[in-house]
Amino acid sequence: MWKPLIWNILLGTITKYDKLLICTFLLTLPLCNPWVRGDGVGYYAYARSLLIEHRLNFEQDWEHGNDTFRSGRLDSDGHILADQFTKTGRIGNIWTIGPSILWLPFLLVTNAGVLVCNHFGAHIPADGFSTPYLLAMAGSTAIYGFLAVWISFRLAREYFREHWAFLATLGIWWASSLPVYMYFNPSWSHAHSAFVVALFVWYWHRTRGERTVGQWVLLGLVSGLMVDVYYPNGLLLLIPLMEAITCYWKVWNKAEDRAELIPRLLARHTVYVAVWVFALLPTLISRYIIFGSALQTGYMPAATWNWKSPRLWEVLFSSDHGLLYWTPILILALGGLLLFSHADRFLASSLIAVAISFYLVIAFYPDWDGISSFGNRFFVSLTALFVLGLAAAFTSLGRLWRAHGAVVASTVTTLLILWNLGLVFQWGTHLIPARGPVSWTHMAHNQFFVVPQRAAAELKSYFGNRSGLMRQIEQQDVSQVSAQEQTRKQK
Repeated sequence: MWKPLIWNILLGTITKYDKLLICTFLLTLPLCNPWVRGDGVGYYAYARSLLIEHRLNFEQDWEHGNDTFRSGRLDSDGHILADQFTKTGRIGNIWTIGPSILWLPFLLVTNAGVLVCNHFGAHIPADGFSTPYLLAMAGSTAIYGFLAVWISFRLAREYFREHWAFLATLGIWWASSLPVYMYFNPSWSHAHSAFVVALFVWYWHRTRGERTVGQWVLLGLVSGLMVDVYYPNGLLLLIPLMEAITCYWKVWNKAEDRAELIPRLLARHTVYVAVWVFALLPTLISRYIIFGSALQTGYMPAATWNWKSPRLWEVLFSSDHGLLYWTPILILALGGLLLFSHADRFLASSLIAVAISFYLVIAFYPDWDGISSFGNRFFVSLTALFVLGLAAAFTSLGRLWRAHGAVVASTVTTLLILWNLGLVFQWGTHLIPARGPVSWTHMAHNQFFVVPQRAAAELKSYFGNRSGLMRQIEQQDVSQVSAQEQTRKQK
């Protein structure tokens, strides 16, 4: 069942633009950063503990965490604090298991290779923390991130001319938050999330109309995996829900076929829902083992959310990781979603409903800014939607300025990519705070005067002494967190 899906994605018609995207990815693979830090400790812990210890035991992962992760979770002697354990006696790992499901095939091969090498005299720690495992984790994350943009490109070119789809794909790939979580912080879930959402939208679109039972089963599996990876991705299920409502409405108005078609639709939708629940079992079982309840996530309870004061403005425009403030290319992409209705009214309406729902959920969420986040990282999930929207915007621009549309669009995209990469550099090297608001004046000054001076030296360290550079960045992060905590206490 999976073979036709993989075949269609990888072995469809390969054009020069596909080859350019593949070459770009291969050339950027050295950017992969094999480290586990922050939220990534929790995400990676599932794969490592299942692969090495064959159980959900995260104590070693917490002990191996980076300094800012260990702070507040371990005492000064390196012992895990009692409040980290749940009533089941296990560490309360609140992060999702989905990324580990996607990592495991690569880690299984890596583990087998390590064991074979050790059999012939190598001395590589087969503990899930050594370099081969981290390289497999980081490399596979980059692959999933690339598949996200490649699938998005292939979907966009079904509606728009290929050069617009290609330009939009490059723009979202390099001028959004995606590269940070595809290369620099690969142990986080966002590149995986972009992949499964793109796969879901692409496969739903490819099987629109009369799906076979097998296609419903496959769509259900992808839908479940999408939620296993990242809970808010469940909002993408609005697409099949709106499709189902439309189908029932049409069938209901066909009096002569109603008695036959409604039971048929119900049967197929029942299969889809049943398979979706089945695909959620890794999440449900892991929640039960860790928290004693299959429905408990460990995240902040709903009562603590911003129900009375959603951060509607801040999510988009705040200097504290506001989506459009940090990644302005998404202004064009979101505007383009409205224009996409000219190409496919139903899909455009569905994607707009998903985007609005996603935005509202993040606005209600207490940590709407993503705390330590490049831009508003939650929206990386919607990469496929942004590519479609940006391709629609470029298409409209091309119609408006026939002679100069391509030049204008290419220039704007290039400038936004350069701006974003400079901002990524500032964020990664702590020229601007990783947490909290940033100063536009300070950020702009750095872009033009500091980044050009420091970029060459820092890139040399990134490729030549990465472990040392990462230690330096971690120390800077610890210092900034400490300073921000002192400021908060003084207030």
